[in-house]
Amino acid sequence: MAIARHTVDLFADTLHLSFAEAGAGRCFLLLHGGAGPASMYGLAESLSANARAVVPIHPGFNGTPRPERFGRIDDLVLAYLSLIERLDLRDVVLVGNSVGGWIAAEMALRLSPRLAGAVLINSVGIDAGTTPELSIVDPTAVPPAERAPLAFHNPEKFAFAASTPEAAAAMLDNQKALRAYAGEPFMHEPTLLSRLAKMPIPTLVIWGESDRIVRPDYGRLLASSIPHSRYAPVAAAGHFPQIEQLEEVERLISDFVGRL
Repeated sequence: MAIARHTVDLFADTLHLSFAEAGAGRCFLLLHGGAGPASMYGLAESLSANARAVVPIHPGFNGTPRPERFGRIDDLVLAYLSLIERLDLRDVVLVGNSVGGWIAAEMALRLSPRLAGAVLINSVGIDAGTTPELSIVDPTAVPPAERAPLAFHNPEKFAFAASTPEAAAAMLDNQKALRAYAGEPFMHEPTLLSRLAKMPIPTLVIWGESDRIVRPDYGRLLASSIPHSRYAPVAAAGHFPQIEQLEEVERLISDFVGRL
């Protein structure tokens, strides 16, 4: 199914927000991490066969404008809650990968009645300590040759690399935008772990077992901090199970939604 591209102006026309969507029915709001929206398009297309999939582009990613004042995770949280209102979406299931999972968790904690469930895929956001099993690895702090094996179970097949100088520059711009939102403190909010005890909607935590950026112990701690959540490990997948094991991730999400 073809993915349509749209833009809306939010916050009294001060924020120009781009998003892609496909399908019809129950809405899934898919929130990407530092890899950009393309990392969610395969899952969006798959879900859109039986539902509506909406994929916002975080301002500053993929060449989109980011207002100077717009530089915190909370800014994205408020923007996407506003987008849900603007599009009049109801019974929304949030699906976030990496930083997108952090955004999804914060959105859920805002108690919007339009949200029905949250799926956190190899999510960051909590301060779990500094032990190797629980710390978040900064891929830019390791040699380039070691980055793909941190993120993928099968880097030879799935790792994405810039094919042109323009693509390389775009990836660098994406990383700059990510740093603006979540660089300090690095990829977490100190109070989120304790606040998750008030998560108001059912939550599924999906985790690629081969992730070496955010290891499974971190995911299990995240899941155990959320009431009535379920932890679902995915074999042969790293930080992006929705890419390496798309069918299994879609199955887990479909099963989760069927129980809502």
